[in-house]
Amino acid sequence: MENQIKSPDPRPGAPPEYSSHFAPGPPGSAVPPPAGHPGGLPVGYYSPHQPTTFPLYMQTGGSYPIQYQPGKYPAPQHSAPIVWMPMPTVMPNCPPGLEYLAQLDNIHVLQHFEPLEMITGFETHNTYDIKNNLGQMVYFVTEDTDDYTRNAYRTLRPFVLRVTGCMGREIMTMQRPFRCTCCCFCCPSTRQELEVQCPPGVTIGFVAEHWNLCRAVYSIQNEKKEDMMGVLGPCSTYGCGSDSVFEVISLDGVSSIGSITRKWNGVLSAMSDADHFEIHFPLDLDVTMKAMIFGACFLIDFMYFESSPPQRSSTHN
Repeated sequence: MENQIKSPDPRPGAPPEYSSHFAPGPPGSAVPPPAGHPGGLPVGYYSPHQPTTFPLYMQTGGSYPIQYQPGKYPAPQHSAPIVWMPMPTVMPNCPPGLEYLAQLDNIHVLQHFEPLEMITGFETHNTYDIKNNLGQMVYFVTEDTDDYTRNAYRTLRPFVLRVTGCMGREIMTMQRPFRCTCCCFCCPSTRQELEVQCPPGVTIGFVAEHWNLCRAVYSIQNEKKEDMMGVLGPCSTYGCGSDSVFEVISLDGVSSIGSITRKWNGVLSAMSDADHFEIHFPLDLDVTMKAMIFGACFLIDFMYFESSPPQRSSTHN
């Protein structure tokens, strides 16, 4: 089913009626796939519902050609060879698809550059490559929203992000509901939140914003909405020529667990929203918490780096 948005409410500032087949899943951990299942992925996974939106994957030796949607960047005339990270073995007590994260202590989130956005200002859906330090593809992430929602609500838009693996199957889903920030920015009902499901339909946690006058503050929660870690952003995310570091800390604020760093990409960072994030976490950190830090990166991206600097300052100040 494709997401559809009903006719907008004639009242000014009315939130979008964003309907989706995505539904909050029951709390708890995912059950590992049955032994011997091909590819180590569980029965019940489905291929992306919009084949033209997702890359087409074909196994050929040690690399997997990837074909992007026409008009997307990069836009090669033929399929570009993309080397994927070797598929890990199934691990006990690990949600299917997160075995990759269990082997890594850092990942790179690379947003695709969209010339159409820079030239026309028309907001297109975001796509990201997730890679390891060797440049091998780990995941592919695609935003699932309609044109009206993206361009009417911009950085405040509700969205569903679909995380797919090398076989093109959805292994993780992230959803951000609509929250209006125009009434009272310190009201709990206006604070941003991201739900993470892995596998789709099973909630593993939430990323919740906390109001702070000076800096970005988030809590990373488990499926019961119990705080597990905190995220502290810099006092200013709009500086030119330097990285923006969001530190992942323990609940007591004493220990540093990891970081989410938005890398400065020179002209691209100044003129577009094609961001590059580098995420660090301990190698032995619980894999679901790694997935939650991974999810926090996307909420941070949409809230602070989705628009050009002048637009961001007018939106969030």
